[in-house]
Order: sequence, then C-alpha cells, then structure tokens
Amino acid sequence: MKALFIGGTGVISTSITRLLLRQGWEVTLINRGTRAADVPGAEILALDVNDESAVKKALVNRRFDVAADFIAFVPEQVKRDIRLFAGMVDQYIFISSASAYQKPLSSPVITEGTTLSNPYWEYSRNKIFCEEILFDAYRKEGFPVTVVRPSHTFNWRSLPLAIHGDKGPWQVLKRMMEGKKVLMPGDGSSLWAVLHSDDFAPAFVGLMGNPHAVGQAVQITGEELLTWNQIMEAVAKAAGAEYRPCFVPSEILAKCKKYDFEGALIGDKSNTVIFDNSLLHRLVPSLPPRKRFDQAARECVAYFLSHPELQTEDPEFDRFSDAVIAAMEQAEDAIRGL
Repeated sequence: MKALFIGGTGVISTSITRLLLRQGWEVTLINRGTRAADVPGAEILALDVNDESAVKKALVNRRFDVAADFIAFVPEQVKRDIRLFAGMVDQYIFISSASAYQKPLSSPVITEGTTLSNPYWEYSRNKIFCEEILFDAYRKEGFPVTVVRPSHTFNWRSLPLAIHGDKGPWQVLKRMMEGKKVLMPGDGSSLWAVLHSDDFAPAFVGLMGNPHAVGQAVQITGEELLTWNQIMEAVAKAAGAEYRPCFVPSEILAKCKKYDFEGALIGDKSNTVIFDNSLLHRLVPSLPPRKRFDQAARECVAYFLSHPELQTEDPEFDRFSDAVIAAMEQAEDAIRGL
C-alpha cells in the first residue's frame, strides 16, 4: 500500500507516518524536510506544496492508495489538492477540526451530525468551508474524500494546556516548577477530551484504504473525560510541582489585545464537550487500548525536561500572566471589602 502525505512530521502526523512504516506501507511525504530524521524510511519530496506545477511534475505517472493533507487550512489549499489528486488516489483524507462544531453547543454530546458553526474562530470557519468544498466535489465528481475531525491531540513535543503564549507550553510548565500561579480560563470544571498522537494513529490508519470511510466525516477524539483542572493537575504532578490556578473568566481573557484568545477559548476550550465516537468504532472495530492521560503527561513532561531545545522561554507571556494574576487578586481584595 502506498500513502502520500502533505506534511507528515507534525504533532498528529509523525505518529501516523511511523505506524505506517512499521506496517510496511510505502510512505511519501511532500515536506520541506526539517524533521525528516523523525520518520526514517519515508520518501521525502522536498517541495513547497504551494508550487503546484512542481508538485504535479514530481508526481507525474504515480498513483497512491491514500493521500492526506495535514497542513491544509483554507479553501484555496483543498481546491489545489482536488486538482492535484483527482484520478491519482483512491482516497483523500482531509484533517479538519472538532472546533468546527456548533458554538455555543446546543448539547454537550457531539456526533458527526452536530451542526458545524463557529462564529468565534476564523480557523474553524475555514475548516468548515474546506469540508463543504470537498464534499461538494465528492457529490458532483466522485472525489474520494474522507474528513477526519480531531479534537485536542498532543505528542511528546507538546502539552495540552488550557492557555499558553505564542512560544508554546514551556513557560507554563516552568511557572509550575517555580511554584507560581498559572492562568486557568473559567473555573477549570468544563470537561475536555485530549488524545496522544500514538493513540490517534491507529484510528487514523484504520480509516486509510477503508472503502466504508469514503464520503464520511469521522471524529477521532479522546474518550477519557477530564476537567481542565484534572488535566493541569496531572501536568503539574508529572513535573513534581503543585497546581496553583488563578481562575479568570474566559470572556475577560478573550478581550485581551495582545493575544487572540477568543477563538481558542470561547470558540473551543471553554466549552464542555463529550464526543460520541460510535462511527469510528464501527469503521475501525479493533482499536487498541488507549493510554491514560496521567501516564501520557508523565512521558511528555519527561521529554520536555530532557530536551533543552523544547524549553523555549516566553518572558512576554510570563509578564502577562503575572499582570493578570495581580489584577485578579486586586479584584478579589476589592470584592472582599464590599
């Protein structure tokens, strides 16, 4: 079996590429090659996928069982993929997002039939537009699309946190280890679903080459329901630290001018979500057991602590956190005096 990935070395896709190679697939990546060492055995086409003519030339007379685009975010990119892959692949997989589901939710239980509508986040709206284009091509031209909707997926190079700055999760982890308070949108009681990429990969691979998945949208999400407080407590414990939250209404954080938190919070993380993965289990009935989050958190934190290149300082977000925490403590003092 032959797979073609656009990307293939990201947070979600590295685990998928590695699993396919272990299973004996021939895997070709259209990739700039910055993380080629993470996927030994894959064929790397060091191309800019936006150079459509160069990609078409490199793929002339080649066929693939499955193509998947892990870095398509806007309608123009999926239109390009339809032009490139129509007639070349038996299945095309688009990675959408569970953040595309209706906000605010009319029900916390989400299925693939839940309405797609997110007025708070342009990223999610673009994913919706991409899905519409692809399913229209499926209906009118038989383009063999499968849409996958992940929720919060992480790997050893990332950590699922409620909020962090532009430079990633390290500064929050560092604050925990220094005994400082960390920001928690809302009261931390909303339910959330996180999934390690090594657990995401078998589900995704089970959809590859699966004729019953063509023409379908399938969500692949975590099934261990955790509050944000439980998630942050597990991360802190893995770092040998205490979780000291400063609760801040998400609506206040969304008004911040420095960081664009509205989409990620109001349009996503501040909502309680319970995903019904029945369709996935029907399509891929033999999924292996998944790792508990506290176990995965220990592995991820240990990886961060042993890899200095991931420990990117973010002093600006550190100052922002201190300022918000001071403002909230001042507000608490004022309210106590009323």
